[in-house]
Amino acid sequence: MGTRMEVAQLESRMNTDDYRKLQSLFLDPSGASRSLSRTEFIDLAWSSVGRGSKEEYGLLFDSVVVTQEHRGLLLDTDAVKEEGCVDWGGLCSFLVLELSDKVKNTRTSSVPCWQPPRTMTCPHRDQVQKVLYLESSGQYLTVSKGGTVGLRDKEDMSLLHTLRLQNSTVTPKDLWVTDMVLLHNVHKIAVSFTSKEVCFYDILSKQDFSCKYKLQGLKFTPWCLDYWVDPSNLDQAVLTIGDIGGQVSALYFTSTQISLFERRSLRTDADSADIILWDELVKGKHCSCYTVTHQVHAPAWVRKVRYLGSLEAFVSCSTRPQSSVVIGWREKESRSLRVTSLFTKRGVWDIDHHRGLNLIATAGVDHQVLLWNPYMTSEPVCVLSGHTSPVLAVRFMQTKQQLLSYSKDKVLCIWDVSSQQCIHRLAGVFPKTQEDTHTLLFLQEERQRLLLSFNSLLLLLETMKEEKRTSSHEHPVTCVLYNSLFRQVVSSDSASSVICWLADMGQKVKQFHRCHGNAEISTMALDGTQTRLFTAGTDGEVKVWDFNGRCLHRMNAGLGRAVEISQVLLLKRSILVMGWERMLTVFRLHSFSQSFVEPSEWKGGVQHRSDLLCAAFQPPQTLVTGSYDGEIIVWNNSTEKALRKLQPHAEHEDHKKQQGDSPDSHHGFNGKEVSENFIAITRLFFIPGRTSAAAATGGADLVSCGGSGVVRLWNTIHSRLVGQFTAHNRDLGSIVMTVSPCGKYLVTADREGTLKTWDIQHYCLESDDGITSEAPNLLCSSRPHLDRVTHLETCVHGNRLLLLSASSDCSVALSYVPGDTIGLFGQEEQWCLERPGPLHPQQEPEQDQRNHGERENTRQWEEEITSSSQ
Repeated sequence: MGTRMEVAQLESRMNTDDYRKLQSLFLDPSGASRSLSRTEFIDLAWSSVGRGSKEEYGLLFDSVVVTQEHRGLLLDTDAVKEEGCVDWGGLCSFLVLELSDKVKNTRTSSVPCWQPPRTMTCPHRDQVQKVLYLESSGQYLTVSKGGTVGLRDKEDMSLLHTLRLQNSTVTPKDLWVTDMVLLHNVHKIAVSFTSKEVCFYDILSKQDFSCKYKLQGLKFTPWCLDYWVDPSNLDQAVLTIGDIGGQVSALYFTSTQISLFERRSLRTDADSADIILWDELVKGKHCSCYTVTHQVHAPAWVRKVRYLGSLEAFVSCSTRPQSSVVIGWREKESRSLRVTSLFTKRGVWDIDHHRGLNLIATAGVDHQVLLWNPYMTSEPVCVLSGHTSPVLAVRFMQTKQQLLSYSKDKVLCIWDVSSQQCIHRLAGVFPKTQEDTHTLLFLQEERQRLLLSFNSLLLLLETMKEEKRTSSHEHPVTCVLYNSLFRQVVSSDSASSVICWLADMGQKVKQFHRCHGNAEISTMALDGTQTRLFTAGTDGEVKVWDFNGRCLHRMNAGLGRAVEISQVLLLKRSILVMGWERMLTVFRLHSFSQSFVEPSEWKGGVQHRSDLLCAAFQPPQTLVTGSYDGEIIVWNNSTEKALRKLQPHAEHEDHKKQQGDSPDSHHGFNGKEVSENFIAITRLFFIPGRTSAAAATGGADLVSCGGSGVVRLWNTIHSRLVGQFTAHNRDLGSIVMTVSPCGKYLVTADREGTLKTWDIQHYCLESDDGITSEAPNLLCSSRPHLDRVTHLETCVHGNRLLLLSASSDCSVALSYVPGDTIGLFGQEEQWCLERPGPLHPQQEPEQDQRNHGERENTRQWEEEITSSSQ
C-alpha cells in the first residue's frame, strides 16, 4: 500500500502542459479513448511528462484504481475492458475528488461550541417582549408586556437597574407593550402599546426614561416595529409599523438630528409628552416626516416587519398563506409602493435578511425554513427541512453564511446556507414550559451571545472562544486505531467512511466511502498481522477488509437486524462481538470458509442481567466482560464458562448513599441513560505487566471505566474492588479510557473533549484489604477536542509513546504520552515526528509482548481468511 504523500508532491509539481500530455496518453492512434494498464500508464506517463519517478506514477495509478473500485466507478463502464485499468475520465474524477477532499478537510469548523446555558435573574413577571443592545453604553435593555424595563451589564449581563415605563393614556393594569426598537442615532426607544399608540422615550434621561413624543390615533393596534438609519446620512431614518389589521406603515424621517416631529401645537399630556396625531402625518402636515402604507396582509396580523435599506423595500410576514411574505418596493421619486407577495402553505412567523447573500429567510408554520431571492419570488431558492414543529424564529449570522432557526418544540438548528445542511442541532437544554409559550430570539454576533426568552424567563447561551480548527472527517469520528505495519492511523466516522493517515505527518493517505452504506461505523479492530481491518456498522454487520479497500467477509452479527455494536474482540480461535444483548456473539475460525459468515453459539449462555458492552482478554485463557448495569464477569475462554462476578462491596455502596449520591441519570454508552445506582462499564483493560502472580497477592490487574466519570481497579483472582477514583466531573456522564502498553499510564477522556493522563505504575499494586479512594498522580490534562471523545488508543511509533483520540467534533488528534497535543490529522501545517529509534527500555518488552500475543492469537484464522478470499 503506497503513500499518497509522494503523490501529492507529484501533483503539486505538475502544470497544465503536463496534464495535456497525460490526456494524450489515453487516446489511441485513431483518436479514440482507451484505457491503460498499470505498466502502460507508468511507462508512458514517466517518458511523456518528463518529471517525477516511476514509483510516483505507480502510486498515482494505484490510488485511482482503489478509489474507483470503492466508489463503484469501474462497474459497467465500457471504457474499462478489464479490472485494474484506468481511463482519462477516471483519472480526472480522482483528481477532482482529491481536491474536494483537501478543501473540505482544511476548512475551519465554524459550528459553535456552547457553554452550559445560564438562566438570567429577571425582574419581569410577564412575558419578555424585546431585548435590545445599547451600543453607546454596551448594556442590554429588556422590556416586558407590562412595561417593566431591565438594564443589564455589558460583561456578565447581571441586572443593574429596573424601571417601569410611564404612559398616562391607560391605567397601569391595562398597560400592554407589544414591541420596542432602538433609535440609536437620537438616543431614544420607540415602544408600541395596545392603546394604539407608539411612544418615544429618551434613554439619556438622568432619571427614569422620559416620554418625549406620543404617536396616537393609529387605526389598528401596532404589533411589531423596525427602525433603520441611513449609514451615510444619519438625518434620514425609517420607522416601520406592522399592526393587527394587516397594515404596514412606514414613517420616513428627514431630519432626525434636529427633531423627529415638528411641534405644531402645545398639545401635551400628563407625561409632558408632545402628542403627534397619525392623521396629521398622513396628510403631510409634518415637513420632517411622511408616511407610506399598504394593507396586503389584511385581515391577518402582521407578525414581523423589516426595512431593507440596500433594497429600498419593506419586508413583512403573516400567517395568512396568500400573503405569507410581502415585499413593498419604493418607486423612485414617488411615495407609492409596488407590492410583491410570496406564498407558503400555512404562513410565516418570522423573517430575516442576509445583506451579503441578499437572501430572505422565513420561519414557516409548516415546519419549514425557506430561503428567498427578493427579486425572484415565484418559488424559494431552497427549502431547509429538519424541524418537526412550527418554526418560530430565524436569524442570519451576518458574518457567516449561516442561519439559526428555533421551533416550537424547543429545537435550535444552525444551517450552512451554501450546502443547505443543518450543521448543528441543540435540544434538551431549554426549560420546560407551557404549550403557548412566547419565545423571543436575540442574537449578538459580536459577543457570540444568544438570548432566548420563555415567557418571563431569560436563558443565555454563550459560545466558548472560537478556535480555527481542522476537521479530520466531515462527520463525527467514532473510532481510531494504529497500524504498526504501515505506520499509519486508521479512523472511522458516523457516515461510514474510513480514512488512513500518515502518522509521521498527519496527512491523508486514502479514504474509503460508504463501507456500510448509510449505516454508522461504531467501532473497528485490527488483526495481529495488521493486514486486516474489521469494521462494525449499526446495520448489524462486521466486515473484514484488506487495505486496498476490498471486503473479504461479512459477519452477520445482528442476524439481519440493525444493532449497536460496541466492541469487536479478536481471540486465538474466535472473534467476539458485543453491545446490544446480554450474551456474547461469537464467530469460530472454521466459519470463515464462506464470504458471508454466520455466528456460532456461545457455550456460556446468558450470564449478564443487562446488555454486554465491552470485554478484555488476558492470555492464556482469562476473559472479562462488562455490562450496562455495571457488572463484570470473569470467564474461562477455553471452556466459555463463567467463573465469577466482580461487583463493588456492599459497604462501599452504603457509603455512597451516605455521601448523598442521588439517582440522577447521565448519558452512558451510545446515548443510553446511566443511573447512579450502577455505573455502566464502557471500557475494560487488563493492566500490562501485572501478572496473575501479582494479582494473587491482592493487587489490581484490571481497570474499568464508565458512568459518572468513575475509574475502578479490580483484582480478578479474589473478585474484589481494590481502588476507585473520580477521573472527571460526574455531571459529564460516562467516560472512555485506554492503558499504555507498558502499563504505566492510564488516559481518560470525557464528553467535553478533555484528556487526562494518570500515573498508575504503582497504583493499587498491593492490597491493604480496603478500597483505595485516593486518585493516582495526575500527570497532565489537555483539551484537544471541543466535543465528546469517542475513542482512545496508545501506540509506540518510532521511539515515542503516542496517544490517538477520536471525537464527535469530527477531529482525530495525536498527542505525546504524557505531554502536549501534536496536532489534528488533516491540518494544513504538517508535523514531523522523529524517525524510528531504540525504544524506551520500559516500553519495549510490553509492546513487543502484546504485539506478539496478538499475532499468535490471530495467525490461524488470518491464514483461513486469506486462503478463503483467494
